[in-house]
Amino acid sequence: MTVSGPDIWKAASRVIDAAVEKAYNGEKKIEWKEVLAGQKAYDETGEWLPQETLDTISEYLIAIKGPLTTPIGGGIRSLNVALRQELDLFTCLRPVRWFQGVPSPVKRPEDTDMVIFRENTEDIYAGY
Repeated sequence: MTVSGPDIWKAASRVIDAAVEKAYNGEKKIEWKEVLAGQKAYDETGEWLPQETLDTISEYLIAIKGPLTTPIGGGIRSLNVALRQELDLFTCLRPVRWFQGVPSPVKRPEDTDMVIFRENTEDIYAGY
C-alpha cells in the first residue's frame, strides 16, 4: 500500500493540532498555510520552487516539508538542495535519545542524550 503526501499530511496535522490543543488547554491553535513546491507547484504555477514559497518560509521561519519530486532537466539538480541553499539551511540537527520501552543495544540507554550536527551546504550535500 502506498500512502500519498496529502494522506500523510492529513494525519500529521491532526496529530500536531491535538498535541497543541492538549499542551495549551485549547488556548492556542496553529494556523496552517500551504505553500507550493515540487510537482504540485509546477502544475499550478509553472515553477518547481516559486519565489512566493521561499518568501513565506523566510517570513514565518518554519516549514514542514514532505518528499519533493526533483525535475529531470528542469534547471536544478534537487529541490531539497535548492531549499537548503536559498534558505541558508546549513545544518541538519538530529537529536538522539532513548524512549522508555524501546529495546536498545546500549548498556544504559536512559543516559543517551546527544545531537548529531550534519553540515548541509558543502561537499556531497551542496548538489554540485
